[in-house]
Amino acid sequence: MNLNLAGKTALITGGGAGIGLATAKALNEEQVTTVLFDKSFARFDEADFADSQLVKTVTGDVKNPEELAKLHQELKKQEQTIDILINCAGITGAQGDFSEISLEDWHEVFDINFFGSVNTTKEFLGDLREKNWGRVLFLASEDALQPYDDEIPYCATKAGILALSKGLAKTLGPEGITANAVSPAFINTSMTDKMMENRADELNVSFDEAIQSFLKEKRPFMTSSRRGYPEEVANVITFLCSEKANFVNGANYRVDSNSVGTI
Repeated sequence: MNLNLAGKTALITGGGAGIGLATAKALNEEQVTTVLFDKSFARFDEADFADSQLVKTVTGDVKNPEELAKLHQELKKQEQTIDILINCAGITGAQGDFSEISLEDWHEVFDINFFGSVNTTKEFLGDLREKNWGRVLFLASEDALQPYDDEIPYCATKAGILALSKGLAKTLGPEGITANAVSPAFINTSMTDKMMENRADELNVSFDEAIQSFLKEKRPFMTSSRRGYPEEVANVITFLCSEKANFVNGANYRVDSNSVGTI
């Protein structure tokens, strides 16, 4: 399917691994120039891309607006402007009982998951506005709509992301720019690897047994018996970036194999 994306330029935060990296690969197949911004690129391999010449990696932290501004200036010097902005950077943050999570831990997860998206969007939104066309995508989570009591800070940031996305959709829609969110759940990434490694240690079981017990006890509403794949989320993001999604604005696409709960 031709998504009419060839020649566009996308900035992906958190593009060094997981869903961000999978999205970069999917867009690369559509001949999109991708700028990947992340703190680490240990999982990045040019050989995984159909056309590695269309991929640029930049090390930085979304918590620091000055690093985003520096990237923006460098792109302008190269006469590159952003058409598509994809906010994937995020962390799980502190977990446990609400009363035991410090304010510092709260600030850390908000600084990355929520304000990281705010920082990035504020810095690059002007590029999209100059063209009267653009896509802004936010990575939310099923946790935004059905929060869990042991990861409240993370859930709160993702709920904020949904509100940010919806508000921007109303603001930017008349300018030819769409803003949408994608809400995955229990995807096969380093984030959930760490969760399952901790669970395996706590229960004294194997990694695979930890996954199956987690699905049974914590996610009984998921109709699959596995974690999702980053590529399955990337496919939805890529569609929302395309001309095929011109009439999709202010939406929240759930990619979570969920049979119940709020749509």
